[in-house]
Amino acid sequence: MSDINELVQSYLAAWNLTDAQARRAALAEVFAEDATYTDPLVSVRGRDGLDATIAAVQGQFGGLVFSLAGTVDAHHDIARFTWHLGPEGAEPVAIGFDVAVIDDDGRISQVLGFLDKVPTGA
Repeated sequence: MSDINELVQSYLAAWNLTDAQARRAALAEVFAEDATYTDPLVSVRGRDGLDATIAAVQGQFGGLVFSLAGTVDAHHDIARFTWHLGPEGAEPVAIGFDVAVIDDDGRISQVLGFLDKVPTGA
């Protein structure tokens, strides 16, 4: 994947895939095998860890979708972007900001996530 905007869209789409097999296929396309994902609530390495994290988030926030909130800002091999989680087309219940590092193969090798708005009890 050469286009960073497309890569970020594919990254967010993977968070919305509830079919485990389809999600694992998407993660293989988007993430390097040993990619790391770190936010205030979790730190995992590898696609299996990320898959388990996404499944847990979906279990907690079933029916909500991740969407890009604004434009992707990128330079060199780094992208930053804000995302929303909420009912499609409605006020988000969570807002976050991610920084992604892209490897030489065009896959994400690292994500550092920040949570700007978190629902009570999350």
